[in-house]
Amino acid sequence: MTEKMHTNEIKRGMRMLIVGMARSGIAAAELAASLGIVPVINDLKTEDQFAGQLEGLKKLPVEWRLGMKAEEALPGCDALLISPGVPIQSPVVRLARDMGIPVVGELEFAARHKKCAMTALTGTNGKTTTTSLLAHIFASSGVHTVAAGNIGYPMSSAVRETENGDRIVCEVSSFQLETTDAFHPAAAAVLNISEDHLNRHGTMENYMALKRHIFDAQTESDYAILNWDDAACRGMAQGLRGRVLYFSRLSELPEGAYVKDGVITLCVDGCVHDLCREEDLIIPGPHNLENALAAALLAYVSGVAATDIARGLTTFTGVEHRIEFVREKDGVRYINDSKGSNCDSTEKAVLSMKKSTVLILGGSDKGTGFDKLARLIAETKEICHCIVLGETAEKIAKSLADAGYLAVTKAHGMEEAVKTAALMAKSFPCGGNVLLSPACASFDMFRDYEERGRVFKNIVNNL
Repeated sequence: MTEKMHTNEIKRGMRMLIVGMARSGIAAAELAASLGIVPVINDLKTEDQFAGQLEGLKKLPVEWRLGMKAEEALPGCDALLISPGVPIQSPVVRLARDMGIPVVGELEFAARHKKCAMTALTGTNGKTTTTSLLAHIFASSGVHTVAAGNIGYPMSSAVRETENGDRIVCEVSSFQLETTDAFHPAAAAVLNISEDHLNRHGTMENYMALKRHIFDAQTESDYAILNWDDAACRGMAQGLRGRVLYFSRLSELPEGAYVKDGVITLCVDGCVHDLCREEDLIIPGPHNLENALAAALLAYVSGVAATDIARGLTTFTGVEHRIEFVREKDGVRYINDSKGSNCDSTEKAVLSMKKSTVLILGGSDKGTGFDKLARLIAETKEICHCIVLGETAEKIAKSLADAGYLAVTKAHGMEEAVKTAALMAKSFPCGGNVLLSPACASFDMFRDYEERGRVFKNIVNNL
């Protein structure tokens, strides 16, 4: 399933081809140069197309191979580093394998050179919120903490700015787990599992195996944290070397993190700690209660005192693009959930709505179905209208129609979608919401979910 990367074979003085000059590629080049490895910079784009983004690399001993395919740039290199956007089935990886050239992912390469403790987590949904919350808890305890990985800040940058005694909290995607070998967090968690990224991984079995891979380098002294309420997560426990602990929103557990009489509670090694009441959390929704339970348990097994965990839980205000309140105008609340890039995530956003809502959804097709989400929308009285856009508009509209939900409008872009939704929501007698929660990736219209969310917010703020 995953590719053996042999990072230890990449030594000082070697020439390492780095494919893709987005954030992680640039950061990997900077880290490699600091280690005495010669970065060979490659991207299909030419230098002019980067509009100055590579200026910082000009001060480093790098070689430039821009404006060409990666496989054309590989000859003469001793190692290959790929970003998460490069599948392990890509031509350059196959060529490197044939040439006997070691291949590594950015996350694995950087983690091999960290100087401080690392806690990591993955899952289909809630990764960014839980990573941010966990980093906030560590910081609240007085530890210099950097949140890195799939959250948008490269692991290579985090490694360069942390020292012994600091903490890295790493959000890990299935794409990144394709290229890990010895990635070894002392405490790691899988938050939940639902259908996602099948256009890349092919089957749910492959996807689940990749998520479980976060635990594979752990030892008996490490902790593996799993969601008791998620059957797929529970099934991952068998055969893990680390100590398995669970969190649960629905059940009181003999050990782990759970809710008892409305109180978030920890019980580990016979020590019970009542942290705070559910309503003390600022972030809304049952899914965020699950995120809080996971973060609390990860923090506790990583040595954070219960009082510091409680303070962190009750002072965390959430993250951008995840059920983020943007503004209220003319009785309409606008909510940015651009991070909701799969059906399960959008389901959670839908269930968080307490007023009449116009839902904007659609985007790039990830190969998943929308029937389950459509049935939920049809059964949720708060969702009064759906506006669909992007590559998946027709597919979503059909699933909604099959579920008996016909209050659907198609839009040709984000601005049209927002303005149409605003007019509809203004007509609700008691006010309402406009919710962007696309249930899809953004790549058909935007660079990433962050750009999509920013565009939504800009349109809303200019209404």
